[in-house]
Amino acid sequence: MPELARRTAFVTGGARGIGAAIVRELENLCFQVLAPSRQELDLASPDAVDRFLAKHHGLPVDVLVNNAGMNVIQPLETISREVWEQTFRVNLDAPFRLIQGFAPGMKSRGWGRIVNISSVFSLVTREQRAAYSTMKSGLNGLTRTVGVELGPSGILVNAVCPGYVETELTRQNNNPEALKRIAAGIPLRRLAQPEEIARLVAFLCSEQNTYITGQLLVIDGGFTSL
Repeated sequence: MPELARRTAFVTGGARGIGAAIVRELENLCFQVLAPSRQELDLASPDAVDRFLAKHHGLPVDVLVNNAGMNVIQPLETISREVWEQTFRVNLDAPFRLIQGFAPGMKSRGWGRIVNISSVFSLVTREQRAAYSTMKSGLNGLTRTVGVELGPSGILVNAVCPGYVETELTRQNNNPEALKRIAAGIPLRRLAQPEEIARLVAFLCSEQNTYITGQLLVIDGGFTSL
């Protein structure tokens, strides 16, 4: 597909888990994929994001996938201002700044795709998720608004809301017994594989997606249907 080969995708958090799977899927679709490391792009620092965008002004990004995120599980009364603000910067402010930085180029070319990786915990929630759920809910609002604003320019903007995914971070936050209980509470009786999330993201980024925009697409094995 020669036309796809000319497209460039920019993916944050592409080193592991869902992000690494997204990078592989987009490369399979012949995208040139840029996935900066944390050392190259520190999403927790607004100044670092602004410096990165200034340095790479004019970078022809056709697809932006805001995948990187942080999820500190803490009771409400122990969440520090530092954790709250860092969660905001990584999960919401950095995606906003990257969209703001790359959207003008997409508009000038009359084509673009933006996919924000949100979470089912932006729609439902659990205890100790105050910071994470709040920022992911904000990301949903950003997705819808940007989709409305950029639609006339040929740019489609969506959010993908995964449920439980079998990643290093999920295993870090849950012991084996907890993972069994989680799987038992999902209608499909298992966690998602990163590749299953990545395939949906790749479709939304591709030229096969011609009319889906401003949507929150839940991929959770039926978890939120219960």
